[in-house]
Amino acid sequence: MAHSSPYRVVITGLGAITPIGNTLEEYWEGLMTGRNGIDLVTAFDASQHACRIAGEVKGFDPLAFIPKKEAKRMDRFSQFAVAASKQALADAGLEINADNAPDIGVMIGTGVGGIKVMEDQQEIYLEKGPSRCSPFMIPMMIANMAAGLTAIHTGAQGPNSCTVTACAAGSNAVGEAFRLVQQGYAKAMISGGTEAAVTPLSFAGFASARALSTRNDDPKHACRPFDQDRDGFVMGEGAGILILEELEHALARGAKIYGEIVGYGMTCDAYHMTAPTPDGAGATRAIELALKDGGLAPNQVNYVNAHGTSTPANDITETKAIKKALGDQAYKILVSSTKSMTGHLLGGSGGIEAVATVMAIANDRVPPTINLENPQEGCDLDYVPNESREHLVEVALSNSFGFGGHNVTLAFKKYRPE
Repeated sequence: MAHSSPYRVVITGLGAITPIGNTLEEYWEGLMTGRNGIDLVTAFDASQHACRIAGEVKGFDPLAFIPKKEAKRMDRFSQFAVAASKQALADAGLEINADNAPDIGVMIGTGVGGIKVMEDQQEIYLEKGPSRCSPFMIPMMIANMAAGLTAIHTGAQGPNSCTVTACAAGSNAVGEAFRLVQQGYAKAMISGGTEAAVTPLSFAGFASARALSTRNDDPKHACRPFDQDRDGFVMGEGAGILILEELEHALARGAKIYGEIVGYGMTCDAYHMTAPTPDGAGATRAIELALKDGGLAPNQVNYVNAHGTSTPANDITETKAIKKALGDQAYKILVSSTKSMTGHLLGGSGGIEAVATVMAIANDRVPPTINLENPQEGCDLDYVPNESREHLVEVALSNSFGFGGHNVTLAFKKYRPE
């Protein structure tokens, strides 16, 4: 079935459940106005925790997308994925039916899957014994279930899988979906990332690793990528989904086209469980590979949606990588971290950030990095501080890096008929 010359792949639909809005329109408007989604945790009593702040999804109603009985049998990370996927399909005007179902697949990444269900069931196990654990515990918890349930709830019967590469999972999913369409294994893919890890155990683990910000008295200024006063990341939750579609398939049905995905670079640092290589070599190669894959030169890049976690290790290393990969062009482009507004969605971050990157191309507007007041020495690129900016975006990159040394860069560009 694979095709000898690769197919072009375009983005025809977008969906987003985020800490700054539960629709694509709300999310984009939030990014453009510098809305801050970070506040004190409400999902659980965080009073004993070192970090008590998060970017929580607010006012999400799973029943708007999923029947009540079925929603109860899904962890929040799967609910987010199904909801964002249904939004994206509606946005694309893509109806899945008996004829096209085998040609439409799902690829959704996540970092940890149903950690809330696991924590809740462990409590039941300890208090009431093994026989009281839910028969739905395993299917609610396992990481692939966001992709599986999305297929069940949309009817997509094509290639279906799940990437679990920590904070690179969402971007890996979009990249792998791109490959499947490009090589002719699917006509369209529902792709992206999801996460719902704002839970007590998750917070305890990240805090023990000293990864989280402890600026609990000032949540709105806690996430400050590239700023010298940053002290760690702030966890977020949600899902971002893109409909990737083979160009001729999209044109034949008159679909609107947001942009084109042209490159996917993936490397590993092979260095440390949680820290990047100080020189950013792995990230540099991922950027270079994405450019090469897309037939792009550094001087064509206008915008980079940075991984930009607001951690001491990431921001300076990523800046080095952008400079090494793009050379002089690094100082001419715009770079921003939308995590400054949403927090870090872990495995979901690559999903919502790919959505933001595609919207920047479609609208020629670049989201800001909020809370950037005093850039760290060495962080000397144009990070679009505090206010969004109108800017021609022909080519944009989205970076994601994960524990384990995973590096992913996606390359997007404006769609031009050739």
